[in-house]
Amino acid sequence: MTVHIARSQFDAGNMNRLASSQVSSRQRHELGAIRIDRIARHLVIFMPAPADLESLITAARADLPHLAPLKTVQRVMSHNPDSVMAIAQRHRFDAAAPSGEGFVACLMLNASGLAALKAGTFDAADPPVDMLAGQHERPAGIYVWAVYARRRLAGGVGLVFDRLSSPNYQGVDFYARAATPEGASLLTTLGFEPPSVAQGGLYHFARGSKREAAPPYDSHRPGGTGTSVAVARSMEDLSRVIALRAAVYMAEQACPYEEEFDGNDLSATHLIGYVGDEPAGCLRIRFFADFAKIERLAVRAEHRNTRMAFALVRAGIELARVKGYRRLYGHAQKRLVGFWSRFGFRVFEGAQELVFSDFDYVEMLMEAQPHPQAIGLGVDPYVIIRPEGRWHRAGALDRSRTRAVTRPSVDRKAAP
Repeated sequence: MTVHIARSQFDAGNMNRLASSQVSSRQRHELGAIRIDRIARHLVIFMPAPADLESLITAARADLPHLAPLKTVQRVMSHNPDSVMAIAQRHRFDAAAPSGEGFVACLMLNASGLAALKAGTFDAADPPVDMLAGQHERPAGIYVWAVYARRRLAGGVGLVFDRLSSPNYQGVDFYARAATPEGASLLTTLGFEPPSVAQGGLYHFARGSKREAAPPYDSHRPGGTGTSVAVARSMEDLSRVIALRAAVYMAEQACPYEEEFDGNDLSATHLIGYVGDEPAGCLRIRFFADFAKIERLAVRAEHRNTRMAFALVRAGIELARVKGYRRLYGHAQKRLVGFWSRFGFRVFEGAQELVFSDFDYVEMLMEAQPHPQAIGLGVDPYVIIRPEGRWHRAGALDRSRTRAVTRPSVDRKAAP
């Protein structure tokens, strides 16, 4: 079962259903950021019954001719029933007669199995039971054995990975091989590290302490590849934002300078989208008493056939939610109402129509769910003083925790 993604199974539309801040197949996307609550509205996963497993394997073999024999899959499931999860659309699912439409199969490897996998000697077509961990044993690694999930079922991959975050599997690294370009796209989208020559085509996703899960608004790392987003933190970053917006709004849309650079840039948070290390887009966020305004989205013309705009908007929404905002407001060009609707924005009752720089706009509003790690009173005060968008990482002032007070603010002689 070394071939695990069929050519026809994944396209841009399917990838959109994998995560809340979904990106193109060329962008890396952290597994930990997948919005399971959204996926679960439409899909269910369950352990397939014997007859259902047989029909799934038979259906999948048309696209994946190198699938292991049914008896092999049954033997693996007998050793660890968590190895295969069926996927079904919720509106078709009947608990009295569950029937899967797709599946994800994983091999729970023990230490010897993982060593053999890395050495290239592991037989994935006929996995030895003595190299597999049982259901109640913590595996040394999880090998993504096979994925069969057409179209909207692709979101079920995220549900299965979430299931494999239970205490027994939490922190265990994923491994996989890609036998098709679509398989490679899915793996890199989910954040798997591409294989080196020495790894023999083995993709790796580290879930332990070795890997820091970066939020979508702080995913850029110098020297990286693909699409990423970062908060503007320096005058050089602000210069990048100015250049991007001048190219899009002033050069392309003939927007007057004083309308585009309206005096709000120094009182706002800016996000910069990168392709590799090249600035490709930007977004501005301004914060008010009970809402945040998402605005000034700009993407360079040569990058508009990518998911850059989606990455920026989703990063902006996530940043606002972490800051505790649940109402997000914006002015959308009428021709782009559909685009903003994809994120949950809607033209609300009483929304006004506006004209800016000769374009027609309308007010839109999004009611977001509260963020589970929203920053508010009562959180660690060292988190609050960290750099904007870097609340997930210890900052320079965190080091002060371990230092003794050598300059007390109260005169010890005068103190009672």
